[in-house]
Amino acid sequence: MGRCVRLEEFEETEMPKMKSHRGAAKRFSRTGTGKIRRRKAFKQHILTKKNTKRKRRLRDGALVAHVDEGRVKRMLPGF
Repeated sequence: MGRCVRLEEFEETEMPKMKSHRGAAKRFSRTGTGKIRRRKAFKQHILTKKNTKRKRRLRDGALVAHVDEGRVKRMLPGF
């Protein structure tokens, strides 16, 4: 037995929006000139064995390398 299928009028809508990678969204930000800013690693714990100069340098942010920018932009569509 076949089923009766009712075709309804529906509004034409765009495809669903792309979702940004939430982990990446929390870790990267944009500079005024459009470059991507990141934080430096190794500053969260086990700080007693790292000298003061090293910890001070890790405080500063850094820019994402040019070769990695495409990967970050792919994770953040509206970026």
